[in-house]
Amino acid sequence: MANNPVGWFEIYVDEMARAKAFYESVFNVSFEVLSDPTNTGTEMLAFPSNMEEYGVSGALVKMDGFSAGGNSTIIYFSCEDCAVEEASVVAAGGKIQQPKMAIGEFGFCTLAIDTEGNMIGLHSMA
Repeated sequence: MANNPVGWFEIYVDEMARAKAFYESVFNVSFEVLSDPTNTGTEMLAFPSNMEEYGVSGALVKMDGFSAGGNSTIIYFSCEDCAVEEASVVAAGGKIQQPKMAIGEFGFCTLAIDTEGNMIGLHSMA
């Protein structure tokens, strides 16, 4: 594989406004509206990104017929110290599944549940 294996991510949501508020609060970001290239009424909000930097970006997606939660994919968000973002999760309407824990030489991570029932990971080296 010549490139990093992940090129984009989508987090499916049931209520876009609620999900937007959660992610904006936890990560202190603003979203950009993406147009629906298929004209099927799919609503998409993109996380901020810098194509010159390492990593990938993605979007919150609300699509008819595809519910949030219950999936088997976890996206890990990179953080300076995952305890900082962890501290915002409950106030933003989410839940902590697993508080910050050491994962050996790979640093630390937190597992959280967003307002839509999706499990997400927070990862840091400190």
